[in-house]
Formats: sequence, structure tokens, C-alpha cells
Amino acid sequence: MLVSLQPLKAGAQDALRIDIFGPGEERINVFIAPPRDLRSEVLFDPKLGSRIYDGLQNNLNLLPFLMQVEPGHILGGPDVEGVRGRDIDFRKFNLSRVDLLLTIGLEQQARGPGSVEIRAFEVFDQRMILGRAYELQDMDQVPLMLRRFCAELMEYLTGNGDFFRSRLAFERKQNGNKDIWAVTPQGTDLTRLTDLRGITLSPAWSPDGSRIAFTLMRDNRHHLGLWDLEKGEAEAFSLPGNTVISPAFSPEGRLALSLDPMGRPDIYWLDEVYGVDEAIMEHWAIDVSPSFDASGTKMAFASGRLGNPHIFVHDFETGRVQRVSYEGRYNTNPSISPEGDFVAFTRQTPDGHRIFVVDLETGNEKQISFGPGNDEDPAFAPDGYFVAYSSNRSGEYRLYLTTRNGDGSREIPTGEGNAKAPAWGMERDF
Repeated sequence: MLVSLQPLKAGAQDALRIDIFGPGEERINVFIAPPRDLRSEVLFDPKLGSRIYDGLQNNLNLLPFLMQVEPGHILGGPDVEGVRGRDIDFRKFNLSRVDLLLTIGLEQQARGPGSVEIRAFEVFDQRMILGRAYELQDMDQVPLMLRRFCAELMEYLTGNGDFFRSRLAFERKQNGNKDIWAVTPQGTDLTRLTDLRGITLSPAWSPDGSRIAFTLMRDNRHHLGLWDLEKGEAEAFSLPGNTVISPAFSPEGRLALSLDPMGRPDIYWLDEVYGVDEAIMEHWAIDVSPSFDASGTKMAFASGRLGNPHIFVHDFETGRVQRVSYEGRYNTNPSISPEGDFVAFTRQTPDGHRIFVVDLETGNEKQISFGPGNDEDPAFAPDGYFVAYSSNRSGEYRLYLTTRNGDGSREIPTGEGNAKAPAWGMERDF
């Protein structure tokens, strides 16, 4: 863990904040100044400076509403005399059309990387909007430090920084087995969670980040798999019927999944010991892939009740079931946004599977992935803005990141082997 995390004094105005969730998304020009030493007589490790500088650039590059200004575009050169506001000539950055300036200060210690200070300044008003100081024990803590800072910066700019506080679970095939892995959206801290010598599918993270439910195919049967963070191990549970698919947690931590005890897949709640509790959705047709909003009042799901798979939303308060997909003959894998206002799903098109997002208030659809290959398994991030999905556009399945507006997709590094079915979870003890 980081030794300390302390705020530096920041300004009180909010002029720079933007609304990425509403119409007319704005863009901010941002520049990261080269790292400087906090004490002129001390020279910091250039490897540490480069790692922090590059890491901060890579993190902020994930935010499509930020445009990074190239150093060569700064009039008079990119350097700053110091990391504090009194040491900065804001005029040259203002003339270079920089809106947001970030500075990095380092102080090398005899043991360990030492002290790091990162500040964000609003250039026009020449004021600091965010400042944080960190004590690093080793270089491995740099990615976590940067995620913490970027989470607070994004929260200041947009009102929600959960993207940087989250992780992705996913299924990864390697050496004939398929297990559950986890990674940050930046592609760091890649971790194998299960080693069950079987096939694991469709992970789902609990709201508190303590559990991951998944389908386990082993011994020619479907089982419910459950990975526990505290224990660091997975358990398997047998349930009635032949299929155990598409588990999902409600905001209260209650587990739902699709089972076929009556001979057809329907959606059921499980009880506290992972036995069948009660049906949520029963129909003569197939009902699968539940997905809950953050309030627990809406559940998106896929159903074949119209003859072909389509996407529906069930309102628990009114009992109403609303159809939300109308085009195409094959619509699957719904993911409802935390606010319950959008649903992302996979549709089979003449060009392959693509990801679409529908606005539940207006009914308007928007395609947000464009191949090549097949794009599948969309999952809304906890902020309701980013969407992760899997695609085989490179020849094998990888994870990609876009937004609900369809901003350009970026691959999330996951190592060798096919990676599919991303599921978001919040980092515990972040």
C-alpha cells in the first residue's frame, strides 16, 4: 500500500467541470509538464520520472474528452520552473490553448522511490483544482498511485471517477482450460483468480467486490462457481436442471442466474446458501442473461418469446416488461447502465456481431462498435460511460474499451489466450 495520501491545497471554483454524460460533450486540452525534482539539490531517478509521466499520459489517453497537447506546441517550450502555481508561467500555456496543466514533483529517498506530488491547474484562472502527495515504498505502487489520482481528477471533471477505481473480471482460455482472470481497465495488475481445470464462463462481480460468480463446466455438467476474495479460492455448487448460465448480482448482493429445472431456461433468485429461491422471470420461451441497474428496480434480459432473441427490461416496481430491441433477428448479452437509462447489447448484423446501445427513455439506438470480426459481450462500467466488450478483430478474442457514445475502441492488454465476457467490479480498499 502507499504509505500516505494527502491533499494539497486546491482552489474552490468549479468552472472547468464538464458533463460527459449529457448532450454536447466538451473537450479539454491537457498538458503534462515534464517531471521536476522537489528540491533543486536532489536529482530523482529518471526511470521513476519516466514511469510516472508515461503512466499518467496512458491513463488520461483513455478519456476521450481530454485532448493531450504535444510538447512541441507549447510556446516557449514545455518546461516549468517548478511544480507549484507560483513557479509556473501560465501565459505561455494559455497562449498555447492549454486548459488543464498537470505537474509532477519528485523527491528521491535513500530507500525506495520517495515522495511524489501531482497537481492539476486550471490555466485560464491560474488556480490549482487538485493536488495530491504520495509516499512510495517501491516502483510497483506507481500504477495504483496514478489510478488514485486519475480517479479524483475524473471525479472533479465529471462527477464520477469510478472508472479508475474498478477492475474487470473475464474468461481467458489458455492451454486447453478456461479460467477467470482480473485486470484493471488500463491493463495492469493482471491476475489469475481460478485454476479449476475446466471451462469457466460468464463471470459476474458482486457489488462489494468480494465475490465473482461464474458458470463452471466440468464432468459434463454445469455448476455454479463462486470465487471468494477473502479465501482466495473458488467453490462449485450443483443446482437442479442441466444449465447454469449467466449469473448476475443485484445491488444488494443477491445472486440471480438462468436455470432450467422445468426443462426451459428461466431466471431465478438464489438464496444465501446458493440454493434456488424463487423465479424472477418464467416463460415458455428461453429467458437468460439478467443485468441489474444500481437501484435494483430494473433488470435487462434476453428472451426468445418473440421467436427470435430480443432484449427486454423488467421493472420490479410496476411488473412491466418492456421490449427494447426491434431491429435484427438475433439480439443478446444485455448490460443495463447503473442509472438504468441505457442498455448495451450484441446484435447480429450482415457484417458480424456488433454492439448497440439503446436509450430507454427515447428508444433511440446507436451502434458503438464497428468490427472487423465479431464484437460481443458488452458491459457497462460503474460510471455508466465506458463500455467494455470482447472482439476477435485481431484473429483471436481480446477485450476492448469504448464509451456509450461509440468513441474509438482501445484494446485492454490481457496477455496470451482468448479473452471474453468482461465484467466490471469495484476495487476493494482502493
